[in-house]
Amino acid sequence: MSSGSIDIDVFENADADEFEERTDTERIVLFLDDHEDRAWKAARIAERLGLDTDAVSAILSRLKERGLVRHKPPYWAITDDKERLHAAYRLHRYHESATEQYGAERLEDLRTDQMEEVQ
Repeated sequence: MSSGSIDIDVFENADADEFEERTDTERIVLFLDDHEDRAWKAARIAERLGLDTDAVSAILSRLKERGLVRHKPPYWAITDDKERLHAAYRLHRYHESATEQYGAERLEDLRTDQMEEVQ
């Protein structure tokens, strides 16, 4: 796709959202899910996706905290809990569409006189 064009058959057979820009987190989850029969080192995931290894490691750690990936150093794999993975993806898409529809909220925009300052 970097050339600015794709084969018409690829276009015709693609899902409606297939060409939307994906976040690095989405790309990592999709990569691991597409290769669910293997476990990967963070550096190899980064290399395959063209991302920074440190960024991939940080994202994988956050995904592990959410129960979306498994980790046995130095390898990472997608969770075997497919319902959890699907629920997380649905929630992510819901938040994304709400942000697109209503705009991103900022704390300053929500601040009221009754809110206490947090130190």
